[in-house]
Amino acid sequence: MADYQAGHEKVMTGLLPALAGANVIYGLGMLEMGITFDLAQLVLDNEAARMMRYAVQGIPVTDETLSLDTINEVGIFSDYLSHPETHKFMRSQSQAKLIDRTMREDWEAAGSTDMYQRAREEMHWILENHKPAELPESVLSEVRAIVAGAEAELGVGEGAQSGAKKKSVA
Repeated sequence: MADYQAGHEKVMTGLLPALAGANVIYGLGMLEMGITFDLAQLVLDNEAARMMRYAVQGIPVTDETLSLDTINEVGIFSDYLSHPETHKFMRSQSQAKLIDRTMREDWEAAGSTDMYQRAREEMHWILENHKPAELPESVLSEVRAIVAGAEAELGVGEGAQSGAKKKSVA
């Protein structure tokens, strides 16, 4: 079941290895020690992985990112939020798609959906609308050759010799 515990486990088992330098996060979409696969959980895990990747890249701390010139320009007790520099660097932060950061009354007015519900909606949208990029013919040919070689080795499919007893591959 995708719940708070699952989210906590996913983040801890993904973030700690990422911070240690690992470049692969295992188990996206999996629940119950990999026995269950949930496409909505995969959408949630994708968002968490994107945020982890952003975090491990580090946060640039420079005079520009600290907006030192803006601080000097605007001065103390003035309005930084409406300054263009504030908006410029705010947009460079990790932008969550599924996390709802609205005020409670706005969240309730929008239907009070939880994160898993939003992930399921995103999952359905992806399944209905996503068009994967086509692989180049050279890649398709190489994949076909690998499959044909494996079929010939196993004695199944088109790669098998004619008249040979075909093995079942499950």
